[in-house]
This record gives sequence, C-alpha cells and structure tokens, in this order.
Amino acid sequence: MTSKVQKLQRASLTNPVRVAVNTKYTTVSTLIQSYLFLPFKYKDTYLVFLLNEMPGQSGIVFARTCNDTQRLTFLLRTLGFKAVPIHGQLSQNQRLGALNKFRSGERNILIATDVAARGLDIPQVDCVINFDIPTDSKSYIHRVGRTARAGRAGKSISLVTQYDLELYLRIETALGKKLSEYSVEKEQVMLLQERVGEAQREAILKMKDLHEKRGDKGKEGGKAKGKKGKNVWGVKGGRIEKNRDELDNEEG
Repeated sequence: MTSKVQKLQRASLTNPVRVAVNTKYTTVSTLIQSYLFLPFKYKDTYLVFLLNEMPGQSGIVFARTCNDTQRLTFLLRTLGFKAVPIHGQLSQNQRLGALNKFRSGERNILIATDVAARGLDIPQVDCVINFDIPTDSKSYIHRVGRTARAGRAGKSISLVTQYDLELYLRIETALGKKLSEYSVEKEQVMLLQERVGEAQREAILKMKDLHEKRGDKGKEGGKAKGKKGKNVWGVKGGRIEKNRDELDNEEG
C-alpha cells in the first residue's frame, strides 16, 4: 500500500479492517523435505536408486524440459518401472490419459514438467522428486505441494548437482530454513550404474525414433522448427541435443 493510499484511507475511513495476504513461501508441516547432493553425470543412476527404495509407492518426478521428461520415461520403463509422462508436447487427450493412469494406480510414477505442478487434482502422492531444480522458489512450492495434501504425510527429495547450488540456495533462503540431506550409500548407488547405462542407450534410441516419427508428421503439417533447424525435442542430424530455449518457450 502506497503512502498516498494510506493518507486517503485515514481521511475517508473509520476504524477500517486491514486484510493482508502472507507472501512468505511456506510448506505444510506434514511434508518432509530433503536434498541429495550428487555428481551430474550420475543423476539418472541416483534417481533409479531412489525409486527402487520406494516400491509400491506413488511419486511424481519433475524434470525441466519435455526432452528430459520423455527420455526419463523411456529409461525407467526399460528398467521395469511403471512410468508415464506428462508435458507440453503431448495433446490434451494424451495428458488426460496419463493422469487417469496415474490416479487409478495403473502407473505409479508420473514424469512431469511444471505443466503438472499446478491445478491438477491428484489426491494422494507419496513422494515428489525434483530431478531438475526449479528456476524459482514459487515453482518449488507448487511442485512439492503435490504431496502431503489434506493432512496426509509426504516427502520431497531434490537432486542437487554441482551446477544447481545457486538455485538451491535461493530456494532455502525463500523457505527460511535449511533442508536435511537425504542419506544414501554411494557404493550401493553405483552398483546400478552398468544397468542404468544400458537403459540410457536404449532410451536415446527410442528418442531418436520418436523424433523421426514426429518429424515426418511435422513435414506433412508444416510444423515449425526452432533455431538452426532443430525442433523442440532437441534432435538434429540423428543426435539428441537439449535445446532448452525452444522447450521453455513451448511450455509457456
């Protein structure tokens, strides 16, 4: 409220009642929040380890781009996880189908961009994993708010690499507290590396196939491409590239 408005209030109102919205970022007390510091090159392996630690539980894994969301879905399916994606490159019917499978328990892992962070009615989610750290604190609040709803308990784990420290520290500052570190045995995690590496290669091949199919449809429908002839999936000349600028623009 500006000083001029305050003067007008004092001159024209008698015993006014002031209602203010608390803008401080807060999370519910039933949510257990933690972080896991890890090397970027082993990010997929740590994610698989965490999901192995939660058999039968439901979880949402948040990634930053459509490309990573789809790639992680292929990777996890190759490893036997019941994963389903939801992101900005899917049609409305495909998104609804993915949500229905997740709600019904047919799939217990939802791999999502921030398109799923707000406004979705998912009554029970056991865990939220931030595979990619969000770029702002408000998005973090919306993400972890998918669990610990309606008085239920829940937990969130953020994967923090050497490249995410600044973003992560901003989130802790906004929350006004330090989060606890999620404890894992590195040796146990690395036992999964060979199998995860095989699944990564299979996921890349599936992404290339997916792009080729979408590319054919794009030619027929005159689908626009991004800079330097790359489309929003980040694939050019048979190589998968993370074309983050176009992806972010598409996600809105």
